[in-house]
Amino acid sequence: MTKRILITGCAQEVSTFNPVFSTYEDFTVVFGDDIVEQSTGKNSEIAGAVEILRGDNDVEIVSSYLAGATSAGPLDQASWERIASEFLEALKPFAGEIAGAVFVMHGSMSAENELDPEGYLLEESRKILGEEIPIVYTQDIHGVTTAKMLKHADGVAVYHTYPHIDFADTGARAARQLLRMLNEGAKPVTVRVPIPALVRGEQLITEGGLFGNQVSYLKDLHDDPRILNAGFQIGNPFTDVPELCSQVIVVTDNDEAFGREVALKAANEFWDNRFEMHADLVPLEESIAKAAKLKGPVMFTDAADAPSSGASGDSNAIVAEMIRQDYPHTVLVPIVDASAVVRAVEKGIGGRITAKLGGSLDRRFTPIEVKATVISASDGTFPLEKWPSIEHAGPTVVLEVGKITFVVFSRPINLVDRAPFYENGLDPKEFHSIIVKSPFCEPEFFDDWCQINLNVDAPGSTSADLPSLGHKICARPMFPLDEGVEFIPEPQVYSRK
Repeated sequence: MTKRILITGCAQEVSTFNPVFSTYEDFTVVFGDDIVEQSTGKNSEIAGAVEILRGDNDVEIVSSYLAGATSAGPLDQASWERIASEFLEALKPFAGEIAGAVFVMHGSMSAENELDPEGYLLEESRKILGEEIPIVYTQDIHGVTTAKMLKHADGVAVYHTYPHIDFADTGARAARQLLRMLNEGAKPVTVRVPIPALVRGEQLITEGGLFGNQVSYLKDLHDDPRILNAGFQIGNPFTDVPELCSQVIVVTDNDEAFGREVALKAANEFWDNRFEMHADLVPLEESIAKAAKLKGPVMFTDAADAPSSGASGDSNAIVAEMIRQDYPHTVLVPIVDASAVVRAVEKGIGGRITAKLGGSLDRRFTPIEVKATVISASDGTFPLEKWPSIEHAGPTVVLEVGKITFVVFSRPINLVDRAPFYENGLDPKEFHSIIVKSPFCEPEFFDDWCQINLNVDAPGSTSADLPSLGHKICARPMFPLDEGVEFIPEPQVYSRK
């Protein structure tokens, strides 16, 4: 008998410390069969799920709605209501028509008046699809899985890599769990252990960092038939919501005791390593002075203004200090400033403009006035090197200010690789210094050929100096926001059987 499996999704990661709201226009929205068609050949959760589902001759794949946006500030209320309405309306034709569903989500969405958007969508989807339909959803390793999500789903597949490269594998694991439930009668029991800790540092890199030990342990357990899914989320420290935390989530086939054993082992080891899982930041002034004396290339990591983590992308803090110190080397700088782009486009390539760069969105940054030459212009649409997304930066220009070259975007985009530079005719290897607005990138993008990576203690809405951000909503006490935080493991069990 043919089993119709539904694929749908809604995903965005936000920083609630970003003062600029996201809007509906920031999302790419796809309806119906186009969802699966557009995923073909990509390293995406949908592509991974589709590959597994197509391996079952009795499965018919259907799809309803997919909304996704680049990380940014929280979603404004009107936009959230529109997306939620579209998502749920698109489900209604499938009520009573499907055997199961894969929901592609992130876990760190947040809207103006809804702090658990994914939980809301799962809860409302149950009302449409019914309580008996198995639903498995995917999550980012930086997601914040909530009690509401687990109450209304049968399982969750979490990324196993950071930096993220296992999008397709995560979708495949979600699909495998779904098929085990449908074909083998697997009965999922989910155990999670919340940990009152937020972490941000190099030891979170799963290939070689301390955190990788916990992830590898959970990943290897997928060879055990008792395990349907197992993952570790470190949350997104910049999404200040009630259930923000780190947590282990283990989904077993009706084996609560084994789930508890696995989750407690991973959680306790993580807690023991918490002090080492924080970024070693270099003071701003010191980083510039140090780099000035180096042969290069030098990579300046500005994780405090990382659009991939939800920042606005318009920080000029590092380059302003370079100007103050009369930095002697060539520098490549990505920055968001729509007004500067408009002026440059009006003047044309080869023209000279006076512009104020930075601080156009996040007022903690003071604009710096520059006299610049317009080098080139583009439409700002391009694919990333490894992530399965097309970036839409809007009109984009390259401005030259003495030894400093700015790539100026109209809107924030993921700056997790070299694609934004290449797309605008620039090779980072031709510069002494490169400002990289991402906490971590694949090593071959920058680290493998740079002399040094200076992780700068700059201001911003995604600063790794977590106590400086001003959390007001998440549960307290929380390490490292508070002193003397204790961890008493309390496994929570969810089962829909």
